[in-house]
Amino acid sequence: MTDYTTLTLDRPVDGVAVATLNRPDRLNAITFRMFEEWVALCDEVAADDTVRALVVTGAGRAFCAGLDLTDAATLPDMSVPEMMRGQESWADATAAFHRLPKPVIAAVNGAAAGAGFSLALSADIRIAAPDARFNAAFVRIGLSGGDCGTSWFLPRVVGLGRAAEILLTGRFVGADEAAAIGLVNRVVPAEDLLTEALALACEIAANTPLGVFLTKRVLHQNVDAPSLAAALEVENRNQVLTTRTADMAEALTAFREKRPPRFSGR
Repeated sequence: MTDYTTLTLDRPVDGVAVATLNRPDRLNAITFRMFEEWVALCDEVAADDTVRALVVTGAGRAFCAGLDLTDAATLPDMSVPEMMRGQESWADATAAFHRLPKPVIAAVNGAAAGAGFSLALSADIRIAAPDARFNAAFVRIGLSGGDCGTSWFLPRVVGLGRAAEILLTGRFVGADEAAAIGLVNRVVPAEDLLTEALALACEIAANTPLGVFLTKRVLHQNVDAPSLAAALEVENRNQVLTTRTADMAEALTAFREKRPPRFSGR
């Protein structure tokens, strides 16, 4: 296991890991080290066959406040090549959650700003506490509104018009509005946030590993499918593959016998 310094990784129940951004005194603001640990985290979770779903949340009263101001202060001193290398690595660290072959649930307990907003968007499902707030304030500090994937993720989640308003103004979106526009799946009481996220993760983890993996992959591929025919090609391939597994036979047998299935991952 990786020795993390900016986050913790726990396995509170079978099949589910919980990653908690752990800089509460800084509202879990991202350091360059944290970006590196996001990549290590995703590599560890991807390689662990006992983990079937990942929950990401923040310690304290924020989810993630974006890039730490101490690290941000070094950006103007970087050369263009240095900044490009850094930018590419930070964006790749955020995208690692999207690429992870297991579902990611963001339990957003407070502010999700800047690259913290991007992190929430990179998750497959978002659940929010009432205090959750989202914004990409890049445009307000002289930067482009697109950073760490926001310009790709946000229009796919809320639509182009709403994404344009959010990115061009840099304003905050509160939890209720986020639920109304589909930015989060639902808002739950703060004291129930992690419980609800874990329950959802467990519900996902109860399905076959290959079925869940291919479902996440087909969603990612077909959201940009050029045609229905192209989407059906991917779906058809996936269904043929899953019918060749022992887990599908076990799922059908367990359903007939009215018992929980015992999946082997084969």
